[in-house]
Formats: sequence, structure tokens, C-alpha cells
Amino acid sequence: MDSFASLCFFFSSSLKSTLNAFLALGYDAWREARKCLQMLLAAEESMLRDDVSLRSRAFVQQSSAMMHLPAEIGDYTDFYSSRDHATNVGIMFRGKENALMPNWYVTPKHTITAQPSIFGPSKQLDIELEMAFFVGKGNKLGEPIPVEKAHEHIFGMVLMNDWSARDIQAWEYVPLGPFLGKNFGTTISPWVVPMEALMPFVEPNPLQDPVPLPYLRHDEPYTFNINLFVAVKGVNRQQACVTCCVSSQYMYWSMKQQLAHHTVNGCNVRPADLLASGTISGPDPESFGSMLELSWRGSKNIDLGDGETRTFLKDGDEVTLSGYCEGRGYRVGFGLCEGKILPALQQ
Repeated sequence: MDSFASLCFFFSSSLKSTLNAFLALGYDAWREARKCLQMLLAAEESMLRDDVSLRSRAFVQQSSAMMHLPAEIGDYTDFYSSRDHATNVGIMFRGKENALMPNWYVTPKHTITAQPSIFGPSKQLDIELEMAFFVGKGNKLGEPIPVEKAHEHIFGMVLMNDWSARDIQAWEYVPLGPFLGKNFGTTISPWVVPMEALMPFVEPNPLQDPVPLPYLRHDEPYTFNINLFVAVKGVNRQQACVTCCVSSQYMYWSMKQQLAHHTVNGCNVRPADLLASGTISGPDPESFGSMLELSWRGSKNIDLGDGETRTFLKDGDEVTLSGYCEGRGYRVGFGLCEGKILPALQQ
């Protein structure tokens, strides 16, 4: 089967209105499809280059393209993988001496302290700068995915904004865990970037101390140098103000570890399940990936320019997340992850 026929087979047999069936084909199929696409789009390949009719059917002008949700997302899990973010939130709620509980270094999850109850629209609406990955081929119920094989089940990454109502979140965490403070909205970027395209930007994993449990250990680099940005445009502003600049390298727990932990008890994942990193923050205020940290739980004003400040988001504010990897003379981007705050529903 030649490359063009091979590509047509992959896409005609799997691609419908979503990527789910293609993701289910597995690691080898994704690599073969990508290889075929790269060959067909190469400058020296004449098939598309010299055939105007075929090219007009194969391509859509970006300006006229409408972006859709790339896959039918089944289950969704949000982790807590950035040490700086976890430390900052821990200081706010538990004090500096108890910022990180010992179990955070064992598994990538967390808890938080409850607050008194008041019913009404959130007064502490926030964003969370995250990366997320789509599961490709799933696993059978009762069969964990070992960490050394996890990359074969991770298809690609998107930017993600895990909108959060911090006042509701703080109240319900004990004993319910994240619920209404988190489940009202999630935004992802339009492009799913395959892991193969990100491998040129892989970096050594962060030193993990203490050493993780055996089922979470892996030596292969699986940390990526992705430049991430958050911009907020207030209701009285014409231009957005960049409030955060950070690298995804500040994730303490890797995606391979997240997937291995998620399935270690036999939990099955399916194609297009979405697993998110948790807020990504760096060590400096300019690299904080949430307004909770930027305003230090509302105690500091965030300057948006022209005299407009925020501690948390207000109705009419617009938030844009962006990110890219940069090589020599080129970039690999994810598209814009955008959202505008509308008034709360009245009860």
C-alpha cells in the first residue's frame, strides 16, 4: 500500500465527525498517518503541490474554517501536577509550615480547607492555566497501563482553562472534593498537537524527591518545553494584558505518571478521555497560572492597565490562553483558548 492509499485508509476508516475512532487505532497508526501527511506536504512531493483540483479539495482556508470540539469527550480527570502552584495554594490555606502535605509527593492529587456557606453567584471567579492530553487507545477494565507503556496511550495535547469559582471550591472541598466550583465550564484550544510533534521539545524530567513509588517511576524524558501565556482584557480595555508567562516544564508529575496512577487500580480509560495537568505555575509572581495566586487570594490587585485592576474576574472580562513550542525558525502552536465571562444565571 503506497503512502497516499495508506493515509486514505486510515482516515476513511476512522475519521467521521470526531477523532474518537482514529484515536482508538493506536500508537502505530497515529505515527503512520503523521508520516504520510508529512510526505504529502513536503515541498518536493508533487502529488498535492502540482494538482490544483486535488489541493482545492484537500485544504480549507484557515480564515473560513470553523473549529469544532475535536473529539467526543467521555471521562475527564484533573490532576494537581505543578509544585509551585500546589505550594502557593497550600500557603494560603494552611500556612507556610504546612504548605504541601507529604502525600502530595506520593500521588498527584490534593485537598483544601472548607469555608462558611453562602449561596449566590461566585465572587471569586478564576482561571486555571493548564495543559491536557487526549487518551488515544484505551485499556480494558482491570488492566492497568504501566508507566513504561503510557506514551502509547497518550495521543496529543491541548491548552486548557479549568474555570474555577474559588469561594465555592473552598467551601465544598471538605468533604465533597471538587464539584460545583469546578464543573460549570472548561475551555480547550482548537488544535490537538500529537505527541510526536512535541518530541523535539522534550526535556529531562524534574528531580522527584522522595523517589516515587515503583509504579510511577520512569527514566525516559517526558517533560515538554511549552511557552504558556495568559491574557485578560477587562470590560473597559481595548487590549488584553498579559498576566502570566510560564513554561509547562514546571509540572512536577508527568503525563505518563498521571495516566499510570489513574489506571493502577484497574480503572479503564477510553479514546478521547481528557486528562488535565492542574494549574501550571512557576516560582515567580509573573509565572503564576491563576488569579488566586496572582492576587494572593484577593489581597493584591492585578493591574490590567488604564487604571483597571482585578483580584478575580468580573462579568464582561475576556481571557485568552496561548502557547507554543519554538524551534529554530519555526513554532508549533495550539491555537487560542478563549472565553468571555457572562452574568450568572439567576435563581
